Amino acid sequence: MPTTVETHAQAQPWYVIFRDVLKANDVRLITYVPDNVLRPLIEAIHDDPFFEAFGVTREEEGLGIISGAWMGGTRGALLMQTSGFAALPNVLASLNVAFQIPVLLVVSERGTLGEFNVGQAAVCRTMRPVLESLGVEHHVCTRLDELEFIVDRTIKQAVATQAPATLILSPLLTGGKAVKL
Repeated sequence: MPTTVETHAQAQPWYVIFRDVLKANDVRLITYVPDNVLRPLIEAIHDDPFFEAFGVTREEEGLGIISGAWMGGTRGALLMQTSGFAALPNVLASLNVAFQIPVLLVVSERGTLGEFNVGQAAVCRTMRPVLESLGVEHHVCTRLDELEFIVDRTIKQAVATQAPATLILSPLLTGGKAVKL
């Protein structure tokens, strides 16, 4: 007999599962820098009145907004692509890690598996080592049948430990973005 996670995963696309887990964990405020890979998730969030969601001009801006929201009692997440992560290490180290602000970063992984943009590839190679050096918990989501569990537990751990966490959405899960030949 399939578990609830398996049943949900089989019945829903990745972005619906992700949105539903955010909602179940009361993550209401979503900031994002527009990204084609994340577009279905962003649209699903905008279509649900539970969420307050809006685009920002830079990743640091979105991180500052959701950090302030946490201090006011609202949980938030920042959605971005890999290259946008390159702008965040200083903010993460000096704000979120230093002051134990448990924000959720959601990164569509670019720079691998058919990527055509050299800049994306460079940041992709450095993202995990940077997260590790900052002590920021991070998990790569590659499989639909594991997505609900990983997202749920990552949010719960971030809140319980008062620490930022990152979910990296692999092209194996999202389909990614590749060069058309």
